[in-house]
Amino acid sequence: MYETQKKAVIETALKIREYGLIALAGGNVSMRLPDGDILVTPSGTYYETMRESDVLLMDSEGNIKEGDLKPSVDTIALLYIYKNMPEVNAIIHTHQTNATAVGLISDKLPAVTTTLSNVTLGEVNVAPYSSPASLNMGIETVKHINGKRAIILKHHGVVTVGGNLKEAMYAAIYMEESAKAYLLAKACKEPDVLTAEQSDNAAEIFKDVGQSK
Repeated sequence: MYETQKKAVIETALKIREYGLIALAGGNVSMRLPDGDILVTPSGTYYETMRESDVLLMDSEGNIKEGDLKPSVDTIALLYIYKNMPEVNAIIHTHQTNATAVGLISDKLPAVTTTLSNVTLGEVNVAPYSSPASLNMGIETVKHINGKRAIILKHHGVVTVGGNLKEAMYAAIYMEESAKAYLLAKACKEPDVLTAEQSDNAAEIFKDVGQSK
């Protein structure tokens, strides 16, 4: 079942791997289906060898309906996010270097570029440390994400969310670019940031980017 959607999950994982946001079998990609079931990548499986049959189908309580492999160890956190953020239909978790580094020196990634505001809808908060594979990872994400499409997990990595896989993927990739720019600038002086109005405007403009069908 859902072979097209499973393929999209794998293609998304391969794309964020292409941009260096995940290494080996790290991180995870998941999406919520229209009927409320969840697709999630398996634990400890290399994305370049992953097949559609490896992606697990489960209900909203985590009961596996399809798939023989173990789901991502972070599934308990992912299910909590889906349950408490009904607008979210896709979640990506990475250990991307630059955004994670920001979380070691700051309590947020400010809106320093229009690109960041385009995809995350503004500055990104840093959540307190939560252990991998824990419910607390989901709790801290929901508590601190503040209506944005991304959160940095202190000492851990990043969670991005979206109404679909594309939104979550764009948030992860462009956030990493902006985090790199922020760290480079901060090495010289405290970076200037966009005003709230400028940031909101950048987010609004990005809604019209791309080709209409």
